[in-house]
Amino acid sequence: MPLHLLKLSVGSESPDSLRQWQAHYEGLRGRIYHTTRQTPKQRDALLAGGSIYWVIKGAIRCRQLITDLEDYIDDEGIKYCRIILDRDVIDTATYPHRAFQGWRYLTQDKCPPDAHTGTATDALPDDMAVQLRELGLI
Repeated sequence: MPLHLLKLSVGSESPDSLRQWQAHYEGLRGRIYHTTRQTPKQRDALLAGGSIYWVIKGAIRCRQLITDLEDYIDDEGIKYCRIILDRDVIDTATYPHRAFQGWRYLTQDKCPPDAHTGTATDALPDDMAVQLRELGLI
């Protein structure tokens, strides 16, 4: 079973703004990746179909498949990890989540389903869906 990561998308207003930002940087870098200071220890589980789930504006809203993890050392000798991502950003059901620093592991049972799965709640506006989930009504 794959393991996933949970990460804040600071500055993104929506999954579409994340897509635009990443498309811009893909044009500059030639690929899409997120750089972090800590290298995940669960490499094999992440690369077995894991995704990075993005928290945008207080809720998990989308995900991207993790295709690789690579070590990177900058010009000052500081070690980082590049999380290499698939270009497709997949919208998910909107699940509220508080802000946090860094990244967190996310197990499959805690992941929101992909959006547009044919459920009645798919048609709800994101803010209404968040409020209903917080109340435990959906």
